[in-house]
Amino acid sequence: MNRIPMSIPRGVLRLFAMAVLIVAVPGLRAQEPDQTAALLKKAETVVDQLAAGEFAKTVDLFDATMKTALPENRLRTVWTTLGGQAGAFERRVSTSSERRGLLLITRVTCHFEKTDLDVQVVFDKDGLVAGLSFQPVAVAWTPPPYAKAGAFTESDITVGAAGWPLPGTLTMPAGDGPYPAVVLVHGSGPEDRDETIGPNKPFKDLALGLASRGIAVLRFEKRTQAYAGKLGGVAHFTVKEESIDDAVAAVAKLRTTPKIDPKRIFVLGHSLGGTIAPRIGAADPAIAGLISLAGATRKIEDAMLAQVTYLATASGPITPDGQKQIDDTKKLIETIHALTPADAASPTSIGGAPAAYWLDLEAYDPVATARTIRQPMLILQGERDYQVTLADDFARWRTGLAGRSGVTFHTYPALNHLFVAGTGKSLPAEYGIAGHVAEDVIADIAQWIAGVRPGGGRPAQ
Repeated sequence: MNRIPMSIPRGVLRLFAMAVLIVAVPGLRAQEPDQTAALLKKAETVVDQLAAGEFAKTVDLFDATMKTALPENRLRTVWTTLGGQAGAFERRVSTSSERRGLLLITRVTCHFEKTDLDVQVVFDKDGLVAGLSFQPVAVAWTPPPYAKAGAFTESDITVGAAGWPLPGTLTMPAGDGPYPAVVLVHGSGPEDRDETIGPNKPFKDLALGLASRGIAVLRFEKRTQAYAGKLGGVAHFTVKEESIDDAVAAVAKLRTTPKIDPKRIFVLGHSLGGTIAPRIGAADPAIAGLISLAGATRKIEDAMLAQVTYLATASGPITPDGQKQIDDTKKLIETIHALTPADAASPTSIGGAPAAYWLDLEAYDPVATARTIRQPMLILQGERDYQVTLADDFARWRTGLAGRSGVTFHTYPALNHLFVAGTGKSLPAEYGIAGHVAEDVIADIAQWIAGVRPGGGRPAQ
C-alpha cells in the first residue's frame, strides 16, 4: 500500500517514538458486537506482552501487513525508545474502544514513570492487529492566559493551491481593521491546523495570542494531513507540493479578504516551516516579512542523526537498540547522499519520503536563500530545543545573515522546540505535558510586525 509522503519522518523531527505507527488496511468488514469484549482483552494482552519484552508473541497477533511494517526487531526498538523517553512502564489504567469506519480501535491508557500514554491497537474482522500506535493521553486544551476574550472572532476558511482545498481557521481581531495578518506554516509530517502535539496546540496559541494584539492569523490543515491517500500517488513530491504552494495560496487568499491589509501579510513557519520560510518569501516577493521559529539550517539528514544520537545518549551509555538506531540512520544518510538527479522519478520511499524530496532539500540552503530575498526576517529560537539547536542551527542563521539588513534575532533560555517553557534537559516526553507558547514570543512577534513598514521595508537592526 502507498504510505503518506511525510517530509522528514515525524518520528525524527517531532515526537520520535511517540509517532503514530498505525497501518490501516483497506477493505475490512466491521467486527460483530460480541467480539468487542474479547478484543479489549486482546489489546490488554498486547500491552502486557510489550511490557514483558515478549515481542515475538505480539508480532504473532499481527496481520500480514503489520508483520511486514513492524517486525519483531523494529517493534523492540520502538518500545525500548519509548521507555527511554516516557520512563519505565508501570501499569495499565483503563481500556476503551470505538468503531471508526470499518475498524475497531481499542485504547489502553498506560502509566509510565514520566507520563501517561495511550496504546492504540486496531483490530480487523478476524481479530488480528491491523495497527498499533503510542500517543500522549489526550488532555482538554484550554486557552492561554494571554488570549483576551472578546478581542477576536474565529471563522472557517478554505485555502490551498489549485486542486488541494484545505480547511482552515481565520482568527480576526474585533473591529473594522484593516489588520496585518500572519499565515502559519507547519513543521514536518502530517499536521492539523493547530499543530497539535499531545495536549499542546502551538499554532492555536499563536493565533489567539496575536489576534488579541490586533494581528489576524490564518492556520489550516497541512496537505499531508488532509490528503494522505491522494498524495500516495504523487510521483514528484517535494516541500513545494508539501507546504510552499499552499502557503503562497493562503497569502493570496488573505489579500482579498475584508479587514486585512493586503500590504502587511506575513508568513510564520515553525520547524520545517521555519527552514523553508526563505523559499516561501522567494516564491512571493510581495509577502511583507518572514518569521522563522526553530528553523533548521543544517541538512535535514544531519539534524536527524544528531537527534537520534541525542536521544540514544540522553539517559546514559548507548544501549544496543540505541546504537542500532544510530547505525540505521547513518545507512539512511548514505542512501540519501548516493542519490543522483536520475533518481528523482523513482517512486521508492526512502525514510518515509521519495527520492525527489531528498534531492530537492539537498539543493536548498536556507541561509543562502535568505541572503537573496528582500523581506525583513524575524528569527526565534528556544535555547532548550534539542531538535533545532542554538549551536548548530540558530548560530548559522546569525552568522550567515550578519551582513544582511532587516533581520532580527531572539532566543529564549527556558523554551523547547514548541516554544513552551520547561526546565532541565528537553526530551520528547516533555511534549506530552500541557503548556502554551510563551507570552514573550507572542509579544516579540507582535512588536516586530508593528515595526515593519507597509511594503516590507524595515530599518537595519
